[in-house]
Amino acid sequence: MKNSRIIRIILFYTIAISISNLFRFDLLGWNSRLDKLPAYTLILFSPLGAIGIIIGALISINLLKKKRKTNMSMWGTSKKLSILMSLIPIILMFIIGVTNTKGIDNHYFGLLGAVATLVYCFAEEIGWRGYLEDELWEIKPIIKYSLIGFLWYFWHLNFINDVSIVSNLLSLGILILGSWGIGQVAVKTKSIIACACFHLIVNIMAFNPIIKDGITGKSKLIILFVSIGIWMVILRMWEKQDNLA
Repeated sequence: MKNSRIIRIILFYTIAISISNLFRFDLLGWNSRLDKLPAYTLILFSPLGAIGIIIGALISINLLKKKRKTNMSMWGTSKKLSILMSLIPIILMFIIGVTNTKGIDNHYFGLLGAVATLVYCFAEEIGWRGYLEDELWEIKPIIKYSLIGFLWYFWHLNFINDVSIVSNLLSLGILILGSWGIGQVAVKTKSIIACACFHLIVNIMAFNPIIKDGITGKSKLIILFVSIGIWMVILRMWEKQDNLA
């Protein structure tokens, strides 16, 4: 890889891993204060765990744009289809509802939780797909997705609390596979929002600090299969639309 590319990646990743984890590991002690705020502020503060990714990505994207035209954008090649994709899990979580300890109506909290989680996932995807996928656009897929997956895994620093080799290798494998899967969405749509939708599903199926145990396994599966089923149809529409353009 060219020296300028390596410098941009190092700059992005150094900022991403150093600043984001101040909030992810609550090193500033903000969580107890944020828990006392009104529920709707979840949407405002949900990206804090990825704030380093946002800052690092925006700086490196700006540097990349000075070298060449970038591929990824917020809406990609279709704002309408990006919005449509994002509405599916939000509507489903509103209908299903999420139990909570804040004494809030389950359906309203489901709506808040879905929007807040999508905002967080979008914040992460600005880095992983919006910048890094774009930076490595022409690299061989096996190298590109292995690198993105590894950087994504290491950024979480889960091995600090979980020293199990099997668990960490499993996490690494899932994130490399996820990098490939969401990477295919990035290639097809050029949309960070579309990528964030698939990231959101992974976030809901795994431990989600906002939703926690407020939704049953059966409900998660409903959200998973209904969302992906509809998204597959939307992605076909997207492909046909781009082919006609």
